[in-house]
Amino acid sequence: MKQLLVLVLAVSGSAASAQTPTTNPMPDGSRDMYAGLGVVSAPRYEGADSRKVSALPVLQVQWSNGLFISGLSAGMHLSDRPTVEYGPLLTLHPGRDESGSGRGIGVVEMSGLPSLVARAARGNPLSGMDDIRYRLEGGGFFNYYLAPQWRLTSSVVVGSGHDRDGARMDLGVQRLAAQVAPHHTLSFSAGVSVVNRAYNQSYFGVTEAESFASGHPEYRPGGGLKDVRLGARWNWTLSPSWMLTTHVQATRLVGNARTSPLAERPTNVTVSTALAYRF
Repeated sequence: MKQLLVLVLAVSGSAASAQTPTTNPMPDGSRDMYAGLGVVSAPRYEGADSRKVSALPVLQVQWSNGLFISGLSAGMHLSDRPTVEYGPLLTLHPGRDESGSGRGIGVVEMSGLPSLVARAARGNPLSGMDDIRYRLEGGGFFNYYLAPQWRLTSSVVVGSGHDRDGARMDLGVQRLAAQVAPHHTLSFSAGVSVVNRAYNQSYFGVTEAESFASGHPEYRPGGGLKDVRLGARWNWTLSPSWMLTTHVQATRLVGNARTSPLAERPTNVTVSTALAYRF
């Protein structure tokens, strides 16, 4: 089976599910690398009613020994079977401060001071809430090919949240690289995220102290299904070395995350586009 390297953008500042590139057979000692820059429009935090527009650095590297870096994730393909992919996975989970943006890595905020002032004037749900730092999550992934272009994906990572005990499982299905015209391919995905109580408490809960500072009622959510999502990606190969990649993803909060006092809008759309160079 000839498998394709799928370019994945790192949507900085979002809680996008960890994604792994497809296995890319290549000569020993070689590597395949994309790097570039783009822009992303996304909600300020999960469930926010307001948005931010940020610069988007893009990086994806895969080595012949199976190691890969894909956006804010890194891991290693261990399987030698063409229909199965699995291995360890490390991801960097975005932080969050009162602005909802966190302290992004390589992100240039473009929303501007006037919009921040206007937002503060109409009320900020995160005012009085504790900041959450960027967290390194560790776990693994397992993917299975139903057909050459259809892939079931799964990953489990632990380490997010205030006390680094938040756990997240992502399950999905992908249709890879359907060619719709010369040099143009479309990919589609759908998935769900399941989290534990510690994750929901950190990102959607309100402690007694936070309730006093923010004015929100105290809220202690349990674990379970957090969101469902649909996505589409368009890759335009401009030349053997240059690619324009655009991604649209709609995410809907469900369960305890949906009923959180911090969740202003249950459904949000993230749009990103970037120009990448293949080394």
